[in-house]
Formats: sequence, structure tokens, C-alpha cells
Amino acid sequence: MTDPVAGRRGGDRCVVLHPDVRAGGSGRVRSAEARLAEAVGLAQAIALDVVHREVVPLAAPRPATLFGAGAVERLRAVIETFAAESCPSAATVSPGASPGISVVIVDFPLTPVQQRNLERAWSTKVIDRTGLILEIFGDRARTAEGELQVELAALSYQRSRLVRSWTHLERQRGGFGFFGGPGETQLEADRRLITDRIARLKRELEQVRRTRGLHRRARARVPHPVIALVGYTNAGKSTLFNRLTRADVLVRDQLFATLDPTMRGLDLPSGQRAILSDTVGFISDLPHELVEAFQATLEEVIEADIILHVRDSSHPDGAAQKEDVERVLQGLRAGPDAGQPLIEVMNKADLLDADTRTTLANRLSRGDPPGMLVSAQTGDGCQALLDLLDACLGRARVTVEVSLPHAEGANVAWLYEHGEVVARADGAEMVVLRVRLSPLARARLDERLQGRRAAVSVAVGADSD
Repeated sequence: MTDPVAGRRGGDRCVVLHPDVRAGGSGRVRSAEARLAEAVGLAQAIALDVVHREVVPLAAPRPATLFGAGAVERLRAVIETFAAESCPSAATVSPGASPGISVVIVDFPLTPVQQRNLERAWSTKVIDRTGLILEIFGDRARTAEGELQVELAALSYQRSRLVRSWTHLERQRGGFGFFGGPGETQLEADRRLITDRIARLKRELEQVRRTRGLHRRARARVPHPVIALVGYTNAGKSTLFNRLTRADVLVRDQLFATLDPTMRGLDLPSGQRAILSDTVGFISDLPHELVEAFQATLEEVIEADIILHVRDSSHPDGAAQKEDVERVLQGLRAGPDAGQPLIEVMNKADLLDADTRTTLANRLSRGDPPGMLVSAQTGDGCQALLDLLDACLGRARVTVEVSLPHAEGANVAWLYEHGEVVARADGAEMVVLRVRLSPLARARLDERLQGRRAAVSVAVGADSD
């Protein structure tokens, strides 16, 4: 039995194209060449052999084929050239076929019509950026939760197309058949079946969300602050996670090496215990299907006491990557705009020269809170980062006294879930709770109690224990 997705593991040849759309201007700081390089990295993340890469200037997208007729014909000749080179004898190449190119990756959202027309013109499989990222995620998912989330994202993507394969074998393998292959079973155009499956997956993921909520409530009973690592993919989050927690999370120099979330205990210098959460890496133009499907996982970021934004200090497009991460955080309503402290951690300091390190460290020190320059690979700066986390968490938590009518049972339960109740007094009409809260929880408490018959006062200033 042959797995069509696993069958491409031997370095299948592909072409990567980045359409540089000039119409309207995107306002992005990342160059077309940098975006092409990232698309090549995505292809290489699933062991594809990129034999040709190209930025294709595009005045405006064409509804039928994205590219203009001249570009489509020129690229067809390029694909056929590589197909002929891959065969010892030209006689083995059937007319109009491209046996040497497994897939053409177009780093741009394709409509189903554009995708189908390009496949016909080039006689090979064509996938867009979303399809490629979904293929990577399908390959990386290792836990039941991860597989559920990726399947939901893949089906949401396929529902609008109904042109891709979907076999039981591929589901078990984790890939989603975007590449096609001999003998593949084509998905019947049955939107109702896909819709029913999506509804089932959403119910299962809702159960995952409830389970995560129960875990958070259990942690709240012995409340350890949660620190979430976020960052652009391949910024070194997992290496930093391992360095800080002495764990052994998979680390690879490739995009999306970490997909499933991992949480570990973290001992801070003062003796305070925290929980460190490693999450999936972000990327520019992250498909909305993935953001929606991974909402249960990303809730760990939303609920974190502190966010560490891990950046690759050596990357030439670091500023653009920072914007992409901030855009995702804003979409999640997480980060500084939501009242969550965020610390910028510039990683891979070992790849910088001495002068650059000094300049960057000075700039980071002026932040509020200050950023940190570290090397997760060598450990440089990691102890200072732990000291900073210790200080921020100590300053951050505040003790408040909350008076609530007995009828406000839901808000009483919320305080037990999101804070540490250190004292309680039940009166005839009111219950008075003394609670330690993070700044985020304090802000959300104020929102919850707005317009209600309740009183909140600061009982003690910032806690340090």
C-alpha cells in the first residue's frame, strides 16, 4: 500500500513562484525576494526539492489564471524544461505532461478557477500558499488535538474548492493530499458531507476548549502565572523553551517544527513557580482557516499573564516579521492592547557581531518593560531573562477586595477561576473576597462588573511574593 503524501518524501521536484502584485501597493516592508525565500523555506520544510524559484511581476491579478497569458506560457516552457531534464530519454516524456515536476507552488491565494486553469495549462498539480501551509501542518500534527485542528482547517479550505483528494490513508498519515498522485481517490463534490464533518470537528474542538478551561481552573487552585511564547516561525521559541525549562521539545531548523502546544513548569530565581507555554509559530498571511481552527490552542496565549515575543535578531526581515506577529495578536485580542504585559526577546544573539549586539541591547533596555537580547543556543542572557520575568510577575499581581451580592454567583466563580482567593467573608447581603489578580484579570474584572451592584478596591499594592 502506497501513501501518496509519504511518496513525495524522496525530494520531489517543485517550482515556487511568488507573484509580485504591484496594483494598489500592499504597504508591506518585506521585499518580494524575501517573501519568495520564505515560500521556498516552506516547500523545503516538507522535503520538496525546489528546482526553480522566481518572482513574477504582476500588474493586476487575472481572474482566470492569476498571471497574464504570456507569463503562463513562459512558465509552462520552464516547467516542461525541467520535466525533460529529469528523464534520461525524451521518449519517456508524454506530450504535454510534466513528470519531473510534482507540484507548482504559487505563493498567493488562488481561487478554485485559477488553480484549475493553471493545472490544465501546466499539466501538473498547483497549490497556493494556504494549501502549502495546511500540508505542513498536517505533516507536523502529532497529538489528537493537533490532528483535529488541522483537519478542520483543511476541510474548511476544501469546502470552497471540492477539487482535492481525501483518502482514509491520508487522514491517518496526517497529510491532506493537496499534491495528488497516481491512483488517488478524488473527493466527490458533496458539500453536505464536508459541512457535517466540519460541524462534528467543531464540537470535538469545543470539548477540547472546555477541557483546557478545566485545566486552567485546576491550575488556578494553586495559581501559577502563565508565560506564553509567541513569535514568527523558526525564531527559536522551542530552543528557548528547552533552555529555560530544561525540557526536551523537538528543535529543528525549519519552519513550523513545533505545531502542538507544550507546557512545562518554570522555576524562577525567587522560588516562584510559573508555567511556560510554547505555541505554534506565526507566519505572514496565516490562513484564516488555521487561526480559527487553532483557537483552542491560542487561548493559552489569550489567558497568559505575560507574553514573550521571541524574535530572530539576525533575520533581515525581522521588522516585517514583528508586524505579522503583532497583527495576529491583535486579531486574538491579546497583547499590550488587551492589558497583557509583553516582553520582546531578541534571540540568536550568537549570530550577531559585537557592535550590533551592544547597539541592540541598549535599545532593548529602554523599553517598558525592557526587552532582552539572548542566545537560546548558548544560554547567554537567559538568566537575565528569568530575573526580568521574576520581577515583572512580582510587580504585576495586585490584591483587590471585591464586594458582590450573593446573586452574583457567576462572578464569584470567575474570581476563583482567574485569581487566587486569599480570604472570604460572607455577610447577610454581600460576599467579600480578597483576591490576587494579574493586570489582565483585573482589567477583565472591571469590564465584568461595569454597571453592576459591586465594589472593587485595592486592598494591598503590588504583591512581591
